[in-house]
Amino acid sequence: ADRAGRRMLLARRGVSVAASTPAAAAALPLRLRRVHASGPRESSALQQVSETPASVTVQLDEEGFAVLPKTLPRDRGVDFKQELHPAHTEMVEVIIDGHAVQVQKGSTLIQACELVGIQVPRFCYHERLSVAGNCRMCLVEIEKAPKPVAACAMPAAPGMKVFTDSPIVKKAREGVMEFLLTNHPLDCPICDQGGECDLQDQSMYFGADRGRTTEVRRGVEDKNLGPLIKTVMTRCIHCTRCVRFATEVAGVDSLGTVGRGNAMEIGTYVEKMLDSELSGNVADLCPVGALTSKPYAFTARPWELRTTDSIDVLDGFGSNIRVDTRGGEVMRVLPRLNEDINEEWISDKTRFAFDGLKRQRIDSPMIRADAEDMLRPASWRDALEVVSERLIAADGARIGAYVGPLADVESIMCLKDLLNSFNSEAVFADVPAGMSTDCRAAYTLNSTIAGVEEADAVLLISTNLRLEAPLLNARLRRRAFHDGVPVAAIGPDAALTYDYTHLGQTAQTLLDLAAGKHPFFDVLAKAERPLVLVGTGAYERPDAEGIAWAVRQLASTCKPLMQQGWNGLATVQPTAAAVGALDLGLTPIPFTAEEAGDADEAPYDVLYLLGYDSINLDRISPEAFIVYQGHHGDLGAEIADVVLPGAAYTEKDATYVNMEGRAQRTARAVSPPGEARDDWKIIRALSEVSCKTLPYSTLDGVRERISTIAPQLVDGLEDVEPVSPELARAMLAVPPGKKPSVDAAGPLESSVPNFYMTDCITRASTTMASCVEAFGK
Repeated sequence: ADRAGRRMLLARRGVSVAASTPAAAAALPLRLRRVHASGPRESSALQQVSETPASVTVQLDEEGFAVLPKTLPRDRGVDFKQELHPAHTEMVEVIIDGHAVQVQKGSTLIQACELVGIQVPRFCYHERLSVAGNCRMCLVEIEKAPKPVAACAMPAAPGMKVFTDSPIVKKAREGVMEFLLTNHPLDCPICDQGGECDLQDQSMYFGADRGRTTEVRRGVEDKNLGPLIKTVMTRCIHCTRCVRFATEVAGVDSLGTVGRGNAMEIGTYVEKMLDSELSGNVADLCPVGALTSKPYAFTARPWELRTTDSIDVLDGFGSNIRVDTRGGEVMRVLPRLNEDINEEWISDKTRFAFDGLKRQRIDSPMIRADAEDMLRPASWRDALEVVSERLIAADGARIGAYVGPLADVESIMCLKDLLNSFNSEAVFADVPAGMSTDCRAAYTLNSTIAGVEEADAVLLISTNLRLEAPLLNARLRRRAFHDGVPVAAIGPDAALTYDYTHLGQTAQTLLDLAAGKHPFFDVLAKAERPLVLVGTGAYERPDAEGIAWAVRQLASTCKPLMQQGWNGLATVQPTAAAVGALDLGLTPIPFTAEEAGDADEAPYDVLYLLGYDSINLDRISPEAFIVYQGHHGDLGAEIADVVLPGAAYTEKDATYVNMEGRAQRTARAVSPPGEARDDWKIIRALSEVSCKTLPYSTLDGVRERISTIAPQLVDGLEDVEPVSPELARAMLAVPPGKKPSVDAAGPLESSVPNFYMTDCITRASTTMASCVEAFGK
């Protein structure tokens, strides 16, 4: 009966079956339809069946199905996946509004239009997300096509003629816009997206001058996505950008669509918050006012803001940001495009922690008269004179300084020169010793941030990338999820946003890998470009020297790890000051009792804290004189005898170095509050009061001094100067002598237990406190 039904269906379609068995199947005439164009711009209709149809041979199997050839025609050449591969160089020519353009085979029409400078309107399409084709705003006309097609989903074909401004296209876009506005509320006067809304702009250009809707507009209940994202879901146009970003980039399957047609909604299905370190980017992606920044709600309009391009320093990633200010106050922080670093995303800490810049600020110098007294405001002259008297009276060997995670390169250089003038070399950076400080390859991300996507096998050691570097984790997710690169981890069993193999949590697994005894060692050894990401938490242990020895042993045993054109041994630095401080020759902070010395010895009589708040009080003598220079009243200011107010990263022109060794500069967006000054100026003034005047008095002079020690921080601005793999292999070879002891049973932990509170700015932020309360991390 099934075979008879299939024959009847084939007969209706113009195919006749000559026999009922495969052995007796005859040639089957297939009637084809001829297509004729009635004009150069008109879409053709299907014509009547020709009287002399062409015929093809179709063989049927025992079940009555057509037997198709098992090999593709020779003119196809390559398979579908290879045609769409980014490295494929085959080009096709399409004609867009009379302009011929060569595009990569597999490109869409909307990409081809951008190549010739034609902007096609869109709501759902985004260059870094998958194609959805929901909004239909990008309709274009193709010659001989029966109707307009979505340019975001139509691949370019050779000789295709596309029209983006024909009457058909204009009418189609006008109709799409009318449907979008049918249920969109009239919230523009109270919408935070007003002034930078894609729906506003495109309705002006492509919409009609009047509406015909008389029905009641639909209403949708708002969703609670957490303390960062404000939702007004009645404004949603179902572009699904937020859903695709959460799934594809952030790796969090929280958002989705529920319902169909007019009842469709964007939500979490089971009510929960959007728990992602990159969740704020959905506010940038949303083309309407459905998803906006909750802390920014009803605070400013975009035309009131002054924009300053700058760099984020709240982690070691160095994201490029835009600081929007009004009346001397930071109103919001947005991402800037940089393909080599953050692409066009930023983390939630970068975006929302700016409210900590106006809380608990130090705006005037303060002096503590005695140990029992409180800090009291003083003049700059009095404060500097008190500090200089203590420095002059103290022995150089009894003067020390600690540099915090937010210190810039210029102030570090000035502080180092000042203490050197007092015959002190005890200037410590807020970073563990690691493998070595003599070779830059020992403490930087040698593969570069963009180079992570070239790795074909990845090993994580004592790091939780989701908390330490969320954007680096997103790049690694793209590599692991789309290309199937194997990823393994030794250390915390974290909830990363991709599948990985947890090899173990103790140092014993690392020792087995270094000796080549672990099965994953073969995966690294057979890879063309293996990558080992080591977190600084591995060196914040009593046996840090032994862990560093094991990492060196792994680098020496796994030959492809460091080869010509590739250095896959990388360190993930969680702070913005770490690489710059080590480049300038600062000493890593000791994490073991043997390195730090006995606390009863009280090694320093004068201790200078440059934005350093993680001081171990057990290692400080009660008689020590403490100077704190910084911008927030954190732990360092609480224990200080003299407090000198400095400037935050949005209030000064300064240089920072990210984890890959790329020097970048912030720009002053607002002025420091009260009597606060730039950090390098404070140290320069202190040197003059102390009769140890530093040989420079301008910012350019400081940078010229930096170039004599680390020229890559000045001359190679915005670039990365990698260490050659040959030099790195020689410098990081296993040192001769006895193997250091390792606590094999000790767990390898991440250096960042709390993503939302890592420094004095984030600890002062009420938004970050709300995130800790909501997400618990």
